[in-house]
Amino acid sequence: MMSFDPATLQQNWPLAAKPRPIVTFGAGSIVGDAHYPAYRKGGFPIAGLFDPDQAKAKKLADEWGVTAYASVTQAAAVEDAIFDLATPPSRHADILKALPEGSFALIQKPMGSDLAEASEILRICRERNITAAVNFQLRFAPMMLALKDAIRQGWLGEVIDFDAWLALDTPWSLWPFLDGLPRVEIAMHSIHYIDLIRQILGNPLGVHAKTLGHPNHKVAQTRTSAILDYGDKVRCALSVNHDHKFGRRFQACEFRISGTEGAAYVKLGVNLDYPRGEPDELMIYPKGGSDWINVPLQGAWFPDAFVGRMANLQRFASGEDQELVSSVEDAWHTMALVEAAYQSSATPATPLAQKTEA
Repeated sequence: MMSFDPATLQQNWPLAAKPRPIVTFGAGSIVGDAHYPAYRKGGFPIAGLFDPDQAKAKKLADEWGVTAYASVTQAAAVEDAIFDLATPPSRHADILKALPEGSFALIQKPMGSDLAEASEILRICRERNITAAVNFQLRFAPMMLALKDAIRQGWLGEVIDFDAWLALDTPWSLWPFLDGLPRVEIAMHSIHYIDLIRQILGNPLGVHAKTLGHPNHKVAQTRTSAILDYGDKVRCALSVNHDHKFGRRFQACEFRISGTEGAAYVKLGVNLDYPRGEPDELMIYPKGGSDWINVPLQGAWFPDAFVGRMANLQRFASGEDQELVSSVEDAWHTMALVEAAYQSSATPATPLAQKTEA
């Protein structure tokens, strides 16, 4: 029997031979902290960006030596560009309507504010022949590419258990556009995990969920418990608490994935002390093994997953990749699962039986 060699696991996505210039809509922190560092690292040419806040756009453009466009129309006129929509979810549809027919676009997650907006985005992309992917970049993190390769190679057997456990102190103030939004935690954060689980396990039969806020702040939801129903063989659960503000010692951001013959442990380091973060970790207990084996990682979720996400879209545009990962067609199903989770949270739980007095 072959022995498990962590060095054989895929950890990065191949780059495009001739990448197209990137035009970004939005100048928020995610662009300067993740998109542009990743694009520079991957060798992708950045043409420029547009943001209605011209001062913020010019500041970021000057930092990166790119153009700050004066309007959506001017930004959309850049030829043969990949359009990078780093915009709030409610703005995606309007930007897509302004892009040339036949364009290629990357849409920041979520794919709209709710399933109705996701369906509208899908309609616009079909109508205007826009080839679009959604920025579910966790699928491209080195640790996740390696995990999925280990699963493909059979080192875990059949995956039958997936646990996501988070106890964090998340700085929601970094994203001021979240203020007043009715949907936050699942739609903006746990959507990453839900999407990755879909890629590994497929679509569930349904979901049981409860998502809620915290009395110490006004963010709509920052705590979630969810069970994804995959029938009688697979157990899948998420426990998420972004309000664990009691020091690093018992904070966590980790997955435990168990199969019939092996298991994996993943630490998502960026969320611990975000955005500085800690190193990611991946350990595998392989089929036929007798102990956990560390997988040395070549990069981290931020920024390397953003490199891979853009590389796949660039390569699909040039014909080098045959599959567009997280296309709007596929991402719609992640949005449907998010919608179902919110519906479940709004539905009363099964009540306890009431004791009757004799």
